Amino acid sequence: MMVHARISQPTDDGQTADPGAAAWITRIDPPIAASGAAAAGPLAGLRFAVKDNIDVAGLPTTAACPAFAREAANHAQVVQRLLDAGAVLVGKTNLDQFACGLNGTRSPYGAVPNSFDARYVSGGSSSGSARVVATGEVDFSLGTDTAGSGRVPAGLNNIVGLKPTKGLISTRGVVPAAQSVDCVSIFARTVELAARVLSVAMGHDAHDPYSRALTPITAPLPPRLRIGVPSTLEFFGDAESAAAFERSLAQLEALGATRVPIDYAPLAEAAALLYESALVAERYAAVRPFFDAHEDEVIEPVRSILARGRQYSAADFVDAQTRLRALAQQAAPMWQNIDILVVPTAPTHYTIEAMRADPVALNQHLGAYTNFVNLLDYAALSVPTCLRSDGLPFGLTLIGPCASDFQLAELGQRLHHATGLTLGATGAPMPAPAALPLVKPAATVKVAVVGAHLSGMPLNGQLTERGATLLREMLTAPQYRLYALPGTVPPKPGMVRVPTGGASLIVEVWEMPATAYGSFVALIPAPLGIGTLTLDDGSSVQGFVCESIALDGAEDITHHGGWRSYIASRQAALA
Repeated sequence: MMVHARISQPTDDGQTADPGAAAWITRIDPPIAASGAAAAGPLAGLRFAVKDNIDVAGLPTTAACPAFAREAANHAQVVQRLLDAGAVLVGKTNLDQFACGLNGTRSPYGAVPNSFDARYVSGGSSSGSARVVATGEVDFSLGTDTAGSGRVPAGLNNIVGLKPTKGLISTRGVVPAAQSVDCVSIFARTVELAARVLSVAMGHDAHDPYSRALTPITAPLPPRLRIGVPSTLEFFGDAESAAAFERSLAQLEALGATRVPIDYAPLAEAAALLYESALVAERYAAVRPFFDAHEDEVIEPVRSILARGRQYSAADFVDAQTRLRALAQQAAPMWQNIDILVVPTAPTHYTIEAMRADPVALNQHLGAYTNFVNLLDYAALSVPTCLRSDGLPFGLTLIGPCASDFQLAELGQRLHHATGLTLGATGAPMPAPAALPLVKPAATVKVAVVGAHLSGMPLNGQLTERGATLLREMLTAPQYRLYALPGTVPPKPGMVRVPTGGASLIVEVWEMPATAYGSFVALIPAPLGIGTLTLDDGSSVQGFVCESIALDGAEDITHHGGWRSYIASRQAALA
């Protein structure tokens, strides 16, 4: 295969004249595209890039180490699947060397700067892949994620980072970091596109020893969502991120979620095992032949991390694995009380200068809420939620059990669209929500409310706590009259259909999960009930009706046009 490419050269000091150019190692001209039927595939015409530890036939795979570079004979399996779906490959991106780091400064091809402020790190190791999506140079990209590399750069650059369940996407043709926990990750500016790429990229690969024939869960998460939040949180002195996390949780609560505190200790201990136990030997094993022969060609602190893997025995490795399994058992009961776990994607931002001055400790801080996820076989999705007051991005990571990837995407899309953010660093507006692949829409019921259940009224919580959402305010057909029922607490109206002399009344139409509808109806006291209402556009919905026997002594308030106007008139009379 003949591929024309422009390949970047390493710099003496790891810095480039054009910081944005550091995101790329290889640019392909013309881009690689499949022909024939693929041109009309589900990803037709979308431009993408891949992290340069992923093979592209005819191009060198460097893993950000020039001495390691080797020309790939074949595309990585995931690359081939994307090309076959019509996507167009435009280049290979920079990374922390051998995917060892979470900050984006550990590369001889230059530090990749944050897309919002070039003084700050982009996050890593998939630094270039995140930046080129955030800046709009490509539609989506592939990274890898062993300890958070598919999430931290997303959170720091205001984009979506989808870290799939281990084994869902083949890693054949990917330079391993720690092969038993490696994942190919997806960056995009919207959840919908990330999920669409996943639906194409995933699939069992018998030639990948860690691939699994998994069936993703397709039912949406429950409407009365229980979100686990660590009972103690560390933001390393960053008050901006602490405040952003609270604002982000409030956004989830507005979608009907309830916080449940969880003990983070077993997750934190599991995370520490990745680098502070014999598990680090897997990172050394991934590149052992090259590293033993060319150790001096590896930059610090990557060299020291890989070299540390030599010191452990096989028995040490078994002990570390056994401890990890014990921690997994210790953490498992939390899923009985929560539906998903929610953490900050990254607890803070650091400048490139600060990171270079203290590269190990600050890098560990960035992974405070990421390292345990692959070790414990969870799925995760990093979603932008706000910009801090200093203009830097902040995001949440939604974490679920194995195979919950598309469940997380369904919630993640609702959360992302509720933020009102623009896309990445492009300033482009958020598009309308789109149908997600493989997600079965939940059965819902539309209910028209006319009185105490209106938004802001005393009983509205009976709707919101069941995951109901307000669709719109509408008018009924001109066939109804409204009465203030005496002696009701809180005050309630009764709406009745009449053969003549009716009027159009203001109602709110809400949509709630069908699974919650029965418990809602059970709360409705006589003389009220649920029947079928006709709206002024001719459509019909379920809605509140009243027994006519209850109207004795009731005040006819039809002329107010709705309950809210009537309540306002009473308050004005008392003022």
